[in-house]
Amino acid sequence: MRVHVGAGAYICGEESALLNSLQGLIGQPRVRPPFPAQQGGGLYYQPTVVNNVETLSNVPWIIVNGADAYKSIGTPQSPGPKIFCMSGHVVKPGNYELPLGVTFRELIYEHAGGIPHGKKLKAILPSGASGPVLKVTEQVLDTPLTYEALAELGSVLGSASIILMDEDTDMVWAAAKMIHFFRHESCGKCTPCREGTYWLDKIYERLLRGEGSPHDLELLEKVPQQMVGVTLCALGDFAANPVLSTIHQFRDEYEGYIKLPAPEKPKAAIVAEPA
Repeated sequence: MRVHVGAGAYICGEESALLNSLQGLIGQPRVRPPFPAQQGGGLYYQPTVVNNVETLSNVPWIIVNGADAYKSIGTPQSPGPKIFCMSGHVVKPGNYELPLGVTFRELIYEHAGGIPHGKKLKAILPSGASGPVLKVTEQVLDTPLTYEALAELGSVLGSASIILMDEDTDMVWAAAKMIHFFRHESCGKCTPCREGTYWLDKIYERLLRGEGSPHDLELLEKVPQQMVGVTLCALGDFAANPVLSTIHQFRDEYEGYIKLPAPEKPKAAIVAEPA
C-alpha cells in the first residue's frame, strides 16, 4: 500500500481527475469512454478499479463475517453501516457510525445532541454542499437515512456529510457561500460549469449587496438548469443543486433581497381650456 499526498483539490474526488493527479497531470476529468476499469481509461492508461475508502474499509469485515452478516445490518435496499459526518449547527459535531435506516431525528437529537441553544432546525444538507437542501418538516426528520428514501425526498445521501442549519440561517447567504466554493473548485474544463458558477457567483454578490432585481430570480433558475447533465463530471450538477433547491423552498427569502423598481408617478392630466 502506498499513500499519495494530494494538493486538496475538490475536483480530484472525481475518479478520472484523481487518476490524472496521481500521474502528475492537471487534475481534470477525462472524457469517457474508456472508463477507468477499461484499457486506456485507468492509471497510466491501464485498467484500474477505483473505490471509495469507506467501501474498502468494509471489505475485511465482510470477508471475516460473510455477506449475509453484512446485509443483516441496515435495510434490504441499503444494507450495512454508514459513517455520518455531522457539522454545522449541532451540539456534538463529529463522525457517527450507525446502521443505514436510522432517521434524521435519532441521528441529530439522540446521538449528536440536537441544535445549540434549543433553536429550531431549519434546513439540512444531507450530502454536504453537493446535494439538494432539505427544508425541515416532521416528515423529513422521520425519514430513514437510506439512499432510496433520500431520493424520494428529492435529495441524495451521498457521502452523508450532513450539515445542519438552524432557524436563524439566511438561506440566500448559505447558497451564495456554496456557489462561491464551487466556482473556486471548478477545474474550468467544461464551459457550462466554468461560466455557470462564475455568473451564479456574480448574481449572488449582487443580491447580497441589495442590488438584485426580479430578473435575477429568473436567472437563478435558468443558469443552473443549463449546467445539469452537460459536464464531464458531476461538479456542474453539484453546483446547481443548492441554487435550485433553496430558491424553490425558500423563495420568500430571495424575494426579500430583491430591489423593486420605484412605482411610476402618474402623468399629469391634460385639461382642454374652453374656447
